[in-house]
Amino acid sequence: MNEGSLIACHDCDLLHRLPAIQGGMTVACSRCGAILARPKKNSLDRTLALAIAGLLLLVMANSFPFLGFKIQGQVRDTLLLTGIRQFYTEGMTGLAVLVFFTTILAPLIQLMALIYILLPLTINRQAPGMFHVFRWLRRIQPWSMMEVFMVGILVSIVKLAKMAEIIPNVAVFCFMALIFVMAACLSSLDPHEVWAYWRKK
Repeated sequence: MNEGSLIACHDCDLLHRLPAIQGGMTVACSRCGAILARPKKNSLDRTLALAIAGLLLLVMANSFPFLGFKIQGQVRDTLLLTGIRQFYTEGMTGLAVLVFFTTILAPLIQLMALIYILLPLTINRQAPGMFHVFRWLRRIQPWSMMEVFMVGILVSIVKLAKMAEIIPNVAVFCFMALIFVMAACLSSLDPHEVWAYWRKK
């Protein structure tokens, strides 16, 4: 954020005027000590690169076989969407929709929103409605639960190991890499740097 910008503490709502901040410095609330700002070096460029990488990994995770089951010499490959489709065909529509939203749709929306917001900022431009998109991005963030889905997959693999030979395919590694890329992407983003463009609007 620019020097002299006003910011309210997220915890106690005390209004502050920011001093000059450099990389590696942290500004804390004078009342409660909560972190107000902590600039991150190359935040926008790094987040954009990670978002593009995450989008590619998400496409690959949904395009290639996820797991293979070898039973009596026969191998059957499954896709990431196979389990969701199975929930739907067995009448568990609500569960199918929930799993689809939290493991595929929510991460896709997050990555597309980040690219939509950050790509124009790299050339000092603003995408139409970028601040509304950024607000929705922050709201949908808790709904991305790929790591929970991955834990469920690992538990299922352990339980099915005695019934069949489980063969991990390309999509599993893409999905695992996507979890780490998404975490790095969201942690590298400095929201204050995005909101600072509001002053230039």
